[in-house]
Amino acid sequence: MSKTVDFYFDYISPASYIAFKRLHDICERTGATINYKPMLLGGIFKTTGNTSPVTIPAKWEWIQKDFARYAEYYGIPYQMNPHFIFSTVSAMRGAMWALEEGCIETYSQAMYTAAWAGGKDLSNAEVMTEVLNQADFDAAQVMEAMTQPEIKQALISATGGAVERGVFGAPTMFVDGELYFGQDRLEWVERALVD
Repeated sequence: MSKTVDFYFDYISPASYIAFKRLHDICERTGATINYKPMLLGGIFKTTGNTSPVTIPAKWEWIQKDFARYAEYYGIPYQMNPHFIFSTVSAMRGAMWALEEGCIETYSQAMYTAAWAGGKDLSNAEVMTEVLNQADFDAAQVMEAMTQPEIKQALISATGGAVERGVFGAPTMFVDGELYFGQDRLEWVERALVD
């Protein structure tokens, strides 16, 4: 019987982007499926007391090089986003819509590629509209969905649920109830999927 990996993510996280790009291949190899779990990383940090690596200059300098190394090694198009730190509230609300509509993988591909291969500012409504249109979404429909109270509440609830489950950062993955944190722990995710 095939397994499932719960993938908690936010488009603000370059580590989540690298994990997103690699997880698809891992799941193809193992026959597993991905259960996408959008959340707001800022909300996770606020609730858990965690902070972004950007708050520690030496760590931030190192981790940027580390992300670039991993991306090059795995052949993943990548650049440090010049707009970082940008707001992903609207993009993540869009992810909640995409989850409901059954197009979360396509939507996430568009968001992640725009942010971490294209260097786009996902907090800019015009940029978001352009990204959505280029990915063959009805941008007006998605942008409208992002403003709906039920979508806003769904993201708040999803973020709260992530904290309750023990999530403290992104990406976080669960296989058989076991937590794995970071794009550099995917070998352990893959092992868990084949056990």
